[in-house]
Amino acid sequence: MNRKAYHTLEFYKIIERLAAEAGSAGGRKRCMELEPMQDLAAITAAQQETEDALTRLYRRGGVGFSGTRDVRASLKRLEIGSTLNIPELLDICSLLETAARAKQYARQNEGREEDPDSLDPLFDTLEPCTQLSSEIRRCILSEDEISDDASPALHHVRRSILAANDKIHSTLSGMVNGSARTYLQDAVITQRNGRYCIPVKAEYRSQVPGMIHDQSSTGSTLFVEPMAVVKLNNDLKELYLKEQEEIEHVLESLSNQTALCTEELTQDYEILTILDFIFAKARLAKDMKATRPEFNENRRIYIKEGRHPLLDPKKVVPVTIRLGQEYDLLIVTGPNTGGKTVSLKTTGLLTLMGQAGLHIPAAQNSELAVFDDVYADIGDEQSIEQSLSTFSSHMTNIIRILNEASLNSLVLFDELCAGTDPTEGAALAIAILSHLHKMGIRTMATTHYSELKIFALSADGVENACCEFDVETLSPTYRLLIGIPGKSNAFAISRKLGLPDFLIEDARGHLSEQNESFEDLLSDLESSRRTIEMEQAEIQEHKEEIRSLREALEKKQEKLEAQRDRILREANEQARQVLQEAKDYADETMKNFHKFGKANISASEMEAERAKLRERMKKTEKAMAKDVAKKPKKALKASDLHLGDTVKVLSLNLQGTVSTLPDARGNLYVQMGILRSQVKLTDLELVEEAVITAKQFQRTSAGKIKMSKSANVSTEINLIGMTVDEALAHLDKYLDDAYLAHLPSIRIVHGKGTGALRKAVQGLLKRNKYVKSYRLGEFGEGDAGVTIATFKQE
Repeated sequence: MNRKAYHTLEFYKIIERLAAEAGSAGGRKRCMELEPMQDLAAITAAQQETEDALTRLYRRGGVGFSGTRDVRASLKRLEIGSTLNIPELLDICSLLETAARAKQYARQNEGREEDPDSLDPLFDTLEPCTQLSSEIRRCILSEDEISDDASPALHHVRRSILAANDKIHSTLSGMVNGSARTYLQDAVITQRNGRYCIPVKAEYRSQVPGMIHDQSSTGSTLFVEPMAVVKLNNDLKELYLKEQEEIEHVLESLSNQTALCTEELTQDYEILTILDFIFAKARLAKDMKATRPEFNENRRIYIKEGRHPLLDPKKVVPVTIRLGQEYDLLIVTGPNTGGKTVSLKTTGLLTLMGQAGLHIPAAQNSELAVFDDVYADIGDEQSIEQSLSTFSSHMTNIIRILNEASLNSLVLFDELCAGTDPTEGAALAIAILSHLHKMGIRTMATTHYSELKIFALSADGVENACCEFDVETLSPTYRLLIGIPGKSNAFAISRKLGLPDFLIEDARGHLSEQNESFEDLLSDLESSRRTIEMEQAEIQEHKEEIRSLREALEKKQEKLEAQRDRILREANEQARQVLQEAKDYADETMKNFHKFGKANISASEMEAERAKLRERMKKTEKAMAKDVAKKPKKALKASDLHLGDTVKVLSLNLQGTVSTLPDARGNLYVQMGILRSQVKLTDLELVEEAVITAKQFQRTSAGKIKMSKSANVSTEINLIGMTVDEALAHLDKYLDDAYLAHLPSIRIVHGKGTGALRKAVQGLLKRNKYVKSYRLGEFGEGDAGVTIATFKQE
């Protein structure tokens, strides 16, 4: 593709944002080299990789690639037998550890039912060479330090160095703090040229025999290596040389081990940079809230609610753009700063992004075509160096586009043929667009020329579009409306800003009748569009309301059917039990009567047996009878009710609260949950509830004294055999009753088992506000299978 379009459409800015998402230098390099592709299979594969990486980001989080180091130069040195230095080995270790982390990241969901994706082969090909990376980490502590345990010989040499250092310091300390103290400038031990010395005053040089290694800037201090430590310093120097030899041996050994993994290292680097690049695309898509576009080879574009990726996502207005199905030429008109150029750039930039394998900031199921090239003439093309005007520069670019564009190209023109005489410019623009239209090239152009609006209305395969403008607020809405040409708002804007009406009418007089009729037509179209949009919005709102009502009705119907099935099951079960019981009793009765027939049984005994049978039948009939019309236990009078009394509505079998007192006809309102209904006094029964207090009894609304059942509460509760939830519910109620009964302490039996029930019980006791303390039972009380709780005393 021509790179001029990359700059014009600001594709390079997208590439810079993509590179910023990469974690390694190799990944950033791949990002910076990304270009749109023309092969549909390659584009589809790249889009699939981006989608799979994005899916992994949402499911498992990200994976870091910052440890991916380019070790290819080091591997080349290994091929010729060189020994790697410490930084090179650490880079190789970092690369292998990054490969191991990536491998582990890919294995996070192993064992779960998850479809393989396009990234699995890349992750599977990674070879972490764990043994090599572990050995490097064991031997090398940092870029400046090799571990003592890197080799036995190195460990022995370093122990010898420590011993030699200690011996030198001991000897010199004896001199500094002993006989030579008066000859020294300071009582310190120092080093010069890697050898331990003491600072001797110049006038006492002869008093301290040894080798002079340095002197102070004034010459008053000489740094002398006493003869007593010369041999020790020599030994120390030799030990340091041996240490360096051993370090070289360690590095040589690590280099030899690394040489065995050069192919794996080269492969790991390539794969990790590819994965870093793919995940950078996924992170960019996540930041942009982008989706995967569908691609076609029919040169059809359908961008649904596309957003320009370089604009503020909180302010950008989505645009829907169609091109290449009913029409192949789209002419966009409208006022300046109305969003025409943004729509143009959005189309071109999203096309480049999609063909580069990037997701686009648009709604799901957007479609893009695969173009061989994208041409764009947008912005100020004035060239001072070539002494070209704006029009000349644009025309030079347009001529190049006309010469190079093919059937499989996308052409974008901003303000086509502007900057010259309007009549001639409009004629040129129509000629250029007609030529491209005849060639079947997908073209999108913005313009101010009214002649182009008429051209789009009259030509087949050409469509008008406009960017909406709100005359009331004098501001664009940035919405792209396809199928409607943009109306000139010059007169309306001028009137809104305060231009006198006589000047506006005078200006209208200069318009030709044809232009004025065309503007009126556009006004009618605009008015019709607004009306249709409002009606469509209302229709959509009604559709949503109907859908929600239908869903609510279906849920209610499902609930009713479930309740009906449950009631039928319970009724059938009860009927079966009653019939089985009747059958059993009938069998027993028949046996008795057979026995009576054979035995000499008196008539009084047989009559007694028949009486028992009749009594049993009456009880069965009562159990199976349906109590349709219940009557209150006691007829209520209006004076018996007070506001707030709890009553039972017999006809509904529901409890509620009195909201109003009965009127003259005996009607009143009762609140039953969310239901407030008018009922008759004769349909009510007063519910007498006990009022529980800690120290005294209270009168109920019926005027009777009710005693709390918590006055006779056991001092022990047994929870064995219950689930944790059942046990906690029983215990919570029991604690309330026991506390109201003023029990000083209680015994809770929960058993030992797994300890889960005991832990739950003690957790509830810990949260209870009136439990003072609790402990496990002692020997004889039940040990760990019992908890003793003590209440707070008021």
